[in-house]
Amino acid sequence: MKIGVALGSGSARGWAHIGVLRALAEMGVEPDIVCGTSIGAFVGAAHADGDLESLEAWVRTLSWQSVVSFFDIGGRGGMIKGDKLMAYFARYFVDRDFDDLPRPFACVATDLTSGREVWLKEGSVASAVRASIALPGLFAPQLRNERLLVDGGLVNPVPVSLARALGADVVIAVDLGSDLVSQRFKAPPAPSPASPWRQRLGQLFGRSGEAAAAGGNGNGSGPSLLDVVAGSINIMQVRIARSRLAGEPADVLVAPRLAQMGLLDFHRGAEAIDEGVEAVRVMQPAILRALGRD
Repeated sequence: MKIGVALGSGSARGWAHIGVLRALAEMGVEPDIVCGTSIGAFVGAAHADGDLESLEAWVRTLSWQSVVSFFDIGGRGGMIKGDKLMAYFARYFVDRDFDDLPRPFACVATDLTSGREVWLKEGSVASAVRASIALPGLFAPQLRNERLLVDGGLVNPVPVSLARALGADVVIAVDLGSDLVSQRFKAPPAPSPASPWRQRLGQLFGRSGEAAAAGGNGNGSGPSLLDVVAGSINIMQVRIARSRLAGEPADVLVAPRLAQMGLLDFHRGAEAIDEGVEAVRVMQPAILRALGRD
């Protein structure tokens, strides 16, 4: 019996995948096949390469300031080029071809020209991950094999179908968006004194940027630009995920409760990891049944 994991999209909420994989390992469940979309590809690649422990240690040390340091602003086609982040990823986690990974791994991207789903399972892993995380408007698209690729969450937020195609008999899927659509925007707090660049960061990033903006997010009372974009993407991906999962159900669906986390709350990794562990604990009986170990 081959066990596959399908790690879903969800930006900063994706650090929960680390907790899910760690909790599965503690149960004695080691996936034979790893698939991911967007942040799920980022974490999945590290896991497939045997670097999950190192990734967790790094994520737990992230502060808002260190997150911002990876934002190489000014990319064509997106606010962030993504070069600094992926250079770090390739240097410290995965710098291999798919064929050199210890276990099978693949990830999902979207062809920006045709709108088709693209399964990436050959060539450079870091390049494939960069394509899979290219959230439109935030990260610049990735040119790969003469195709312009963006975030795989646009077409397949929880890649169960990919895990099945790679030969998984049992698929444990992780959906990071199950509790998002019901959330409403909250009025931002009153601004506090901050330098001009911090004020601008707060205006743009909203709740996610408050730590960097020292609580100041401009004089407006409505949601920030990024809040609006994030909310819209959340709605789209939740609806697509529900549709895909209805037609391509996983054997077990793990759903961490992460609606409190914003799009760029990468500095809240410890919280997300703990939620991932808790989600596996809740679903442990179902996981054991699916594997015939109950």
